[in-house]
Order: sequence, then C-alpha cells, then structure tokens
Amino acid sequence: MAVPADHRAISAFLDAQAAEAGAAQNTLLAYGRDLRDLSDWLAGRDAALADLTRETVEDYLAHCDAQGLSRATRARRLSSIRQFTRFALEEGWRDDDPAIRISGPGRAKLLPRTLDRAEIDAMLAAAPDIGRDRAEKTRNLCLIELLYATGMRVSELVSLPVAACRGDPELLLIRGKGGKDRMVPLTGAARSALTAWLSVRDAAHRDSPLGRLVAGSGARWLFPAPGRAGHMPRQSLGRLLNAIAARAGVDPARVTPHVLRHAFATHLLEGGADLRSIQTLLGHADLGTTEIYTHVLDARMRDLVLNHHPLARVAGSSVPTDEATD
Repeated sequence: MAVPADHRAISAFLDAQAAEAGAAQNTLLAYGRDLRDLSDWLAGRDAALADLTRETVEDYLAHCDAQGLSRATRARRLSSIRQFTRFALEEGWRDDDPAIRISGPGRAKLLPRTLDRAEIDAMLAAAPDIGRDRAEKTRNLCLIELLYATGMRVSELVSLPVAACRGDPELLLIRGKGGKDRMVPLTGAARSALTAWLSVRDAAHRDSPLGRLVAGSGARWLFPAPGRAGHMPRQSLGRLLNAIAARAGVDPARVTPHVLRHAFATHLLEGGADLRSIQTLLGHADLGTTEIYTHVLDARMRDLVLNHHPLARVAGSSVPTDEATD
C-alpha cells in the first residue's frame, strides 16, 4: 500500500495538471492509475516517490515488461512518471529529474484502421434509414455527416453546443483537448444535414420526447439525450454507427467513431491535403501524432513517380527499389 505522502503528492500533481495544463479527465485518470501503481510497487520495497532514482524507474519499467504489459502501456506509464518528476522538480520537492533521460519502449507504429470512400458513401446513404421516427433519422444523418466532414473526436461531437451551430455556419468552432479551440470547415452535405436536424429539433412539440429534452437538461446541446450530461453518450454514438454499418453492408466490427476520424484524415491526404493542415483540423498538438497517416503520402509519392516522371514510361526503365541509395 502506498504511503500517505505519496497520495498527497499524486493529488497535488493531478490538481496542478487540471488547473494549469487543462488536462482532460481521461488523462488525469490515467496519470492517477499509473502513479498509484508505481507508488504501490515502491512501497513493496520500503520506498516512496520521493526516493525515485533513474535506476528505480528503470527497474519499475522492467517489472512492467515482466508483467507482460504492452509496449504502448509501458510508454504511457513512463510518460506519466516523466510528467510527475518534472512537476516535483518545478515544485522544489527534489533537485533533479530522474526520468528525464530514460529512453522509453516507444509505441508500435500501427497503421490506423480506416474505411474507403465507397464504404463511407454506403454508410451515409444508409443513415437516414436508421431510427424509430423522422426526428431520429434526421439526427442520425446529421451525426455521421458531421463526424466524417470534420474528423471530430467522439467526445467533441456529442458535446457540441447548439449555439455554435446556428445560422448555417460554414465553419464550426470546436472545443478540443485541454480546452483548446479550433475552426473546422463544413461540407455542403454536412451543412444541409445540420440545417435539417436543427429544424426538426426546434419544431419538436414540447410534450414529445425530443421536446422535453430540448426544454430540459438537453437545451444547451445539439444532440440532447436523457442522463446527467444532457447530451448523447459516447457509447450511444458507437452503437448507432454499428447499426448504420450493418445496414450499409459494412462489417460493424470495423466501424467506430475513431475509424471515421481516420477516414476523414486519410481521404483528405489522398486528395492532396498536407500534413500540417490535417494536424490543425484534427486538433493534434504535435505533428508527430498526425504522421501515422504518412503511409498515404508514401503511396501517393510512388504513384506520382510511376505515372508522372518523364522517364517512368520509357520502355525497359524501372523505378528504383527500396534497396537503392540516394
């Protein structure tokens, strides 16, 4: 069991991350879990967070590896430790940062799961068929059109304030991670779907289920729903996309809100957009996060050489393989 001093230090760190860095709730929960696990491991060795050394951190990471934790999980735990030790140094709790030079396991570079354009078109066509009544069908089409048109995170979409969507906007102001705002353009199809949903939402009779939501706790949100939050839960959107996928003939196991976010980015890159623009639209703080899509650029560059280089079509010529030097 972790010592009380560790509990106080972790709480102070989490409070600072929430107040000063604007860390999201899920990030804070991950930090807390990781640091409590480290503290418990230290307590089993009659040590505490204040006793951390570089060797101790490396031993802990070796322990995590021996437990069979994935590379991604070990990388996240090291990141949590680094954030904490940096905070401890800044607060004057210690005069060094034992984790600053530790090389982590890194994350496996997995290509993002995505859908091709034909599959997206099929889902957009199927969306108006899913729902118990006209209001639900109109809402469902609006949800998937906005998701694909903007690449929003699921949490950003379900918590869109209705006030941000009035007036047939060409751009949406989205509040992202850490409270950072960004502007994302809307396609014509998304604007039409949004206008249709707002018309249905605003015209709902006050005694209807939708009317009661709009008049009550859901008044603030574009997609009101029963529950404490007042807006559609993330899980509900996931289930809705699965139903739309099944209707469209797309394997529901391949479809999540995040897969549509990947499709948004992948299709823009295929169409000629640059990584910096995609980074801005997705709300990535670091371009490195956006670089998971570079496989699209690699394929496009190869196509450019094969189809547009002046010597590419010369009989007997060949494009150098990956083994060639530059």
